[in-house]
Amino acid sequence: MQKPQLLVPVMATPNGTLVHPAYFLLVGIPGLGPDIHFWLAFPLCFMYAMATLGNLAIVLIIRVERRLHEPMYLFLAMLSTIDLVLSSVTMPKMASLFLTGIQEIGFNVCLAQMFLIHALSAMESAVLLAMAFDRFVAICHPLRHASVLTGPTVAKIGLAALTRGFVFFFPLPFILKRLSYCQTHMVTHSFCLHQDIMKLSCSDTRVNVVYGLFIILSVMGVDSLFIGFSYILILKTVLELASQGAALKAFNTCISHLCAVLVFYVPLIGLSVVHRLGGPTSLLHVIMANIYLLLPPVVNPVVYGAKTK
Repeated sequence: MQKPQLLVPVMATPNGTLVHPAYFLLVGIPGLGPDIHFWLAFPLCFMYAMATLGNLAIVLIIRVERRLHEPMYLFLAMLSTIDLVLSSVTMPKMASLFLTGIQEIGFNVCLAQMFLIHALSAMESAVLLAMAFDRFVAICHPLRHASVLTGPTVAKIGLAALTRGFVFFFPLPFILKRLSYCQTHMVTHSFCLHQDIMKLSCSDTRVNVVYGLFIILSVMGVDSLFIGFSYILILKTVLELASQGAALKAFNTCISHLCAVLVFYVPLIGLSVVHRLGGPTSLLHVIMANIYLLLPPVVNPVVYGAKTK
């Protein structure tokens, strides 16, 4: 079957004709041959099955069991739903790439995947912040917890997380479409990310760089600062408790959330740092991106399942 034309003229602009590729080529993991990619597909499929079953089980159990209709578990259901969608956006295409070796991904499909990855990550960050606030109120102001985090309030927080993730990242596909792509069309990952698509352009990318830095600082950056501040106040309150047993019991309720925060933010910070350092995409970039996207949906159900009776 003949492949479509790679470069497609879109429109004439004052700076010349705007050129978009018909598709990008996903590299997978640079430096690994087709045989290694093929065998890596099997553990990836296993991870996807674990992520799907684990997160789906959490959502269904919380939905059915009315005793779990409390803020902490409702936020956990939101987190699991996001992880379920995020893993479905990335892992099946990645497994198909490894199994079949078909690298092509349509230009618009790539932009749609990129938008969903970044928007869902922002939503997950917001839910982790909401869970930190829930722990803060429960430990530092236990008598006010029921009146502060009511059912409607939890629903509004979830809606705010969804709206913010959509609004902040909705412009990304459009500011990428305003660029011309006349260089290499090899995306050096197994999925599409804004930074990597932007690097393939031969146009001026200053708008993309500035807006990308703005949203990463104003969304994930602000969330991480508030989460850190919440845990400083929680730790202060726990250390002031007279009983050591009560202090350990109070802090033990935060362990699962702390693990989820570390699994999400440590790879994110590492990925942001290596991207901001510039230079060609290396194996380190790819490994950090894979950990950032693939690990949380698999680990979160295990952590919360182990710590929750």
